[in-house]
Amino acid sequence: MTQNKMKYSIALNVKNLHKSFGNKTVHRGVSFELRSGEILGLFGGSGTGKSVILRSIIGLEKPDRGEIIFDDRNIVGLNESQLIQVRTQIGYVFQNGALFDSLSVEENLAYPLKEHTTLNAREIKLRVNQMLDLIDMTGTNALFPNELSGGMQKRAGLARATILDPKIILFDEPTAGLDPVNTKRLLDNIKNLKKSGITGIFVTHDIPSAFEIADRIAILYQGAIYVIDSVENIKQSEDPLVKSFVSDSIH
Repeated sequence: MTQNKMKYSIALNVKNLHKSFGNKTVHRGVSFELRSGEILGLFGGSGTGKSVILRSIIGLEKPDRGEIIFDDRNIVGLNESQLIQVRTQIGYVFQNGALFDSLSVEENLAYPLKEHTTLNAREIKLRVNQMLDLIDMTGTNALFPNELSGGMQKRAGLARATILDPKIILFDEPTAGLDPVNTKRLLDNIKNLKKSGITGIFVTHDIPSAFEIADRIAILYQGAIYVIDSVENIKQSEDPLVKSFVSDSIH
């Protein structure tokens, strides 16, 4: 089998998504495949609907038209109880961490395990502590979100989104608002997860971070995927639009 004809297992297949909000058309036929074991970086200018794609994948937005194939079925149009099952298999790392303010760090991380597994209290605590070790937050169990720095909130959000070992992780601007030190910490956490073979979509304006994390890059432009290619090919592209992203000149 030649390298050009390598077969890939597809974790998620987005087909011809259309979405409008009132008179504003955001998606005009977005299509791409997410390969198992890869992180796909998704670039696009502000307002191009990058986060809308992620929200559509977990059913927080409903496309006007198109399909999202996950686990051999179209998840567009599923009812809320069916979507709950999908959301246990697709983790979402929100931009602000999205922790429950009234729960401690340990309670935040334990929540998905209590809701969606049959683990007992001792097993849940063990799993929570393992995740806290992984994100360099050992010993923060009793702290509340308002006692954490912004970087720690994001890392705790990452841990909660991945604690059920989802098949896919959606990263929505995970490094936004972080200083270089906390950005590096978060990226190191994601790299640790990547070693275990996670599959994910990394939506960001932070081009250098995406190049560090992603295997391929897709660029969303004028409502569709303009190009999708390896990080190396994107970096070396002579296409003016692609070059404008690589030089970080589109915000």
